[in-house]
Amino acid sequence: MSWTADKIPDQSGCTVVITGANSGIGREATRELARNGATVIMACRSVERGEDAAGDVREDVPDADLRVEECDLGDLESVRAFAERLADETIDVLINNAGVMAIPRSETEDGFETQFGVNHLGHFALTGLLLENLATDEGEPARVVTVSSGVHERGEIDFDDLQGEESYDEWDAYAQSKLANVLFAYELERRFLTAGTNAESMAVHPGYANTQLQFRGPEQSGSRLRMAAMKLMNTVVAQSAEMGALPTLYAATAPEAEGGAYYGPGGFKNMRGTPERQASSDRSYDEETARRLWAVSEDLTGVEYDLPEPKVEVPA
Repeated sequence: MSWTADKIPDQSGCTVVITGANSGIGREATRELARNGATVIMACRSVERGEDAAGDVREDVPDADLRVEECDLGDLESVRAFAERLADETIDVLINNAGVMAIPRSETEDGFETQFGVNHLGHFALTGLLLENLATDEGEPARVVTVSSGVHERGEIDFDDLQGEESYDEWDAYAQSKLANVLFAYELERRFLTAGTNAESMAVHPGYANTQLQFRGPEQSGSRLRMAAMKLMNTVVAQSAEMGALPTLYAATAPEAEGGAYYGPGGFKNMRGTPERQASSDRSYDEETARRLWAVSEDLTGVEYDLPEPKVEVPA
């Protein structure tokens, strides 16, 4: 298929929550959803940067219906406060987009390794806290779209050292967190189906998109060599953030998008191009690992889902 943003259906009356909406893929997804009539709640760690991004979107879409809210995925108290402010609202689409990549080891406010804490645990908690907002009894299913990465294919879930306290490699930690994203998306879909919930869960990856995400690791480590390499790769290999946002937009809006699926760019080495359905790594379909990760995530975050253990499978 050759699906582009001009195929987004009318989103009038649709409320979308996007984490990390102030930059990169999150900002471009915000722009296109607002252009097509959606109300977008921009969940950002920095309200100031979120307001700047909202201003940028309104330059293109003057009538954009945007709301910036603070939500720091590295602080479960902030995540809970955000969810409480949305307690009376119906959410049609939740896009778990925010993330950090390949940074030196650090810890969140709750003592989690930052990549695992922000990329996976923060979104796990947020989704669970917004579950009642998403569960509609009639009409089109609500959607949860979790943004992973092709790097998840090298990932393993190290239950003996989830927080990288004994051994830490920044890329291994990133890959683990991105594999956790896919495992979570599939397990959530299995539980939705088992419960008969009118909601769908799917995972996406943007390919290699030119965003600021790639620069945070080199900046924090002070590596000029890595910074130069990233700039070169972003210039020569990467596609635009607008193109990188297409799998997310497809999963969030396309009538034909399916729960339990994994979408990414269908071009060169799945790094660029328009979205298509793809297979994720073999590890991502391991239901035993997914259930164990789910239980550990509930324990670590203190967020329990009112969903039964799954009795159905998500096809690979």
